[in-house]
Amino acid sequence: MGVEVVTFGCRLNAVESETIRNRAAMAGGATTVVVNTCAVTAEAVRQARQTIRRLRRERPTAQIVVTGCAAQTSPDVFAAMPEVDRVLGNEEKLRADAWSGSAQRLAVGDIMAVRRLAPQPIDGIEGRTRAFLQV
Repeated sequence: MGVEVVTFGCRLNAVESETIRNRAAMAGGATTVVVNTCAVTAEAVRQARQTIRRLRRERPTAQIVVTGCAAQTSPDVFAAMPEVDRVLGNEEKLRADAWSGSAQRLAVGDIMAVRRLAPQPIDGIEGRTRAFLQV
């Protein structure tokens, strides 16, 4: 199956999901499902948690990685879920080394300490015909 990314939230998450898909696929390894979360509302977080539980039932052998804003703001909540194999923060999810087999189970840094964002070039967005520009 390779890498599947389930995206919640904003257009930025949609763009970043393509970078995640590419980085995780390049790292190889087992079947991976990445849940790119949103934290704008409590309902968005609830839906992400519900989706994670459903994904584990549907894909019991897949590696489930949670990232995105909800993972950034509440990493311990997601790390405590038995369905979750890894939790990556917003900065960490865009680094190629975060997708290697030896990466930490819980890697969430201080997002407020980030002073510069690296551009994330992508060729397209799977399932979309319009492009988004990261500003």
